[in-house]
Amino acid sequence: MTNNTPGFSTNTPTMNCRHCHSPLSLSFADLNTAPPSNAYLKPEDLSKPEPFYPLRTMVCTQCWLVQTQDFTSAEDVFTPEYGYFSSMSSSWLEHAKTYVNQITQRLELNNHHFVVEIASNDGYLLKNFKEKNIPCLGIEPTHSTAEASRALGIETLESFFGKSLAGELAQNGNQADLIIGNNVYAHVPDLNDFTAGLRQLLKPEGTITLEFPHLKNLVDLNQFDTIYHEHFSYFSLCSVCGVLESHALRVYDVEQIPTHGGSLRLFICHKDALTLPEKPAVAQLLTAEMEAGMQTEAYYTNMQSKIRKVRAQLWQFLLEKEAQNAKVAAYGAAAKGNTLLNYCGVKDHDIIRYVVDASEYKKGRFMPGSRIPIVALDHLLEDKPDFILIFPWNLKKEIQIVLQDARSWGAQFVTFIPELKVD
Repeated sequence: MTNNTPGFSTNTPTMNCRHCHSPLSLSFADLNTAPPSNAYLKPEDLSKPEPFYPLRTMVCTQCWLVQTQDFTSAEDVFTPEYGYFSSMSSSWLEHAKTYVNQITQRLELNNHHFVVEIASNDGYLLKNFKEKNIPCLGIEPTHSTAEASRALGIETLESFFGKSLAGELAQNGNQADLIIGNNVYAHVPDLNDFTAGLRQLLKPEGTITLEFPHLKNLVDLNQFDTIYHEHFSYFSLCSVCGVLESHALRVYDVEQIPTHGGSLRLFICHKDALTLPEKPAVAQLLTAEMEAGMQTEAYYTNMQSKIRKVRAQLWQFLLEKEAQNAKVAAYGAAAKGNTLLNYCGVKDHDIIRYVVDASEYKKGRFMPGSRIPIVALDHLLEDKPDFILIFPWNLKKEIQIVLQDARSWGAQFVTFIPELKVD
């Protein structure tokens, strides 16, 4: 198998760090093999083989970047039919709207400024800037979501972002006052090229905001189901500061936010920006990470045993409910669920009968790997299952509101991260 992703070598079973290029030897989590987590199957695909790739993560003991071992390329994962649409979550839409209001006020943005969002998806966020008459541009590599964004009247470049594209935009006078990257930095295979592009595209006193799940929460709360092929890197503040500093960028503020089970929002500027001094929150969080041991090998060595515990709990639960002839269904055909199902080897539709999802794109398709059918909410309301597994546990409260009628027939909700919980 050939792979042109930076850091990968076909001549050795190991790889080099995608940032500092040091050889990787410390294993973090091995989730066996899985198909790309958003490669949902059409009915006609069920008679065809699926591509499965190893899903392994390693830790760089030089820069402390946790990263997926390279067996797939971005083009393999982010296909024209990529199935994730940000607008499907009401809480995520509210998060985006709140962010736009806050950052507009903080940076005093108006119609003389220019905003660029990288991985703008279906326009879920930029539509808020458009409503404020603030000029904006979306950059989105997947055709399905880019088309949805254009339907909202948002100018969208259908392309992967990197140094080359940033250079073209900058040469044409399109440097940005604000660059937004919500849950994209982890999806980047060539981290250095992407970061160099950020620097080129940013005006001298401009701001970049990046949001991504905090590695500390992944480890401490056993959020291993956030590991999938689309996520090439998993960041602590320490590791991301190292990446940015090597490209003459610096973090001048950081916020800890609740999205995706606990994320960081970084405020980034050019290293020599005069108007953006570093806030105390940066040093405070770096100190907290160091005190937790995130720059020591010992911090990462127990992850695999915690993951195995979840697999045991999942199978014990499913086999117990099967013996009781209980009906088990799931809600949320999310990447998290696909990682969980494929790692645990769940492929029996008689155990998990179906997965409900609000996305019209996913309905009538099948979960990759497990091949569990994806259905509409009406199917669940008619079937009245006894137990409903919530795969996107970070949206549990939102989903329980959607499914509040299930309480009337005695249904219970089940999550498995960080451990089994039935309520």
